[in-house]
Amino acid sequence: MSYQFGTNWATFSDKAGPVIGPLMGYEVLTAFFLEAGFLGIALFGRQRVGNGLHMFAVAMVAVGTLVSATWILAANSWMQTPAGFAMNADGQFIPTDWWAIIFNPSFPYRLVHTVLAAFLTTAFAVGAVGALHLMRDRDNRHARIMFSMAMWMAALVTPVQIFVGDLHGLNTLEHQPAKIAAMEGHYETQRGAPLILFGIPDDEAEETKFALEIPYLGSLLLTHELDGEVKGLKAFPKDERPPALLPFITFRVMVGLGVLMLLVGLWSLWARFRKTLYTSTWLHRAALLMGPSGFVAVLAGWYTTEVGRQPYTVYGLLRTSDSLSNVDAEAVGASLIAFIIVYFFVFGAGTFYILRLMWKSPTSGGGGELAGAPTRAAGITPAIQIEATGGDNAGR
Repeated sequence: MSYQFGTNWATFSDKAGPVIGPLMGYEVLTAFFLEAGFLGIALFGRQRVGNGLHMFAVAMVAVGTLVSATWILAANSWMQTPAGFAMNADGQFIPTDWWAIIFNPSFPYRLVHTVLAAFLTTAFAVGAVGALHLMRDRDNRHARIMFSMAMWMAALVTPVQIFVGDLHGLNTLEHQPAKIAAMEGHYETQRGAPLILFGIPDDEAEETKFALEIPYLGSLLLTHELDGEVKGLKAFPKDERPPALLPFITFRVMVGLGVLMLLVGLWSLWARFRKTLYTSTWLHRAALLMGPSGFVAVLAGWYTTEVGRQPYTVYGLLRTSDSLSNVDAEAVGASLIAFIIVYFFVFGAGTFYILRLMWKSPTSGGGGELAGAPTRAAGITPAIQIEATGGDNAGR
């Protein structure tokens, strides 16, 4: 991302650099080295450093990612709801209040929403691994621990995430109403607006075609009133509207997966109550299918956020078209292809290694050290630590 600021977004870097630059620097100094330094110990060092130090390394990776998320989301949230700045004679954003910059109006909602999404992503990845091994061996003690912990996380965190998502939506409605209009597929400003479940937004015709609607529910969800007013895209100048189709689709993908997560969490509570959590084949199959759901939901959410704030990089103040570097499309394409090639091998190798960890039975992955090892008071054995770390870094 920092590399792209210099190659593809030079004007943005020049104008917003006094604000964005320090936030990115803080992320590197306080988080990146922490998580990167301990990641190798977490993945490869259990047999070399002992269980206590290994658990500490896993915790440091988790803390590092949380600190990293804080700084990155402070920067992104400032671009969505800018605050605490002034403009100098050269058109640059100059910091005047760092507290206002970091704790800008959308930051608390965005931070909590994103971190909870990361927890759920990890929970369903780890739960899928536990379900896989329970389908092979229902008496696998360590797979039972993995699956139980993951399902507790799903059952407890998903309702909280839905509540936080609603608060985040209300905050977006206040500060970025055009984004909400695009997400909801509304072109006309209306009271008692319906909730459009499905449809095809058409920006040229300025209507959502083939709309399947629930009357009044849109206003109820967005304004908490049946006859609340919801602005449509026509309330904004055409050159200030985001494209509606992609945010409309990705928002529904994110919400739909959230509903499925809630159902799986409730199903697990029912199975736990009936003492069939480790024997319900259909629940295990559902959990296995839901393994990638967190990754898809997170990507869908970011597409909704970033496409929905167009045509701006700094919302309402700096347009995307005015943020680009003065370079030819061929040069941008060449650097993009180079990144694709490099990351294909780097990310591919990491994914291959993590999938190998997931496929390996947790009772045979730790060698002799694991044989007959008692379950720790925290409910995490060394083998589970490896599996959980794989899931967490996959979520990262």
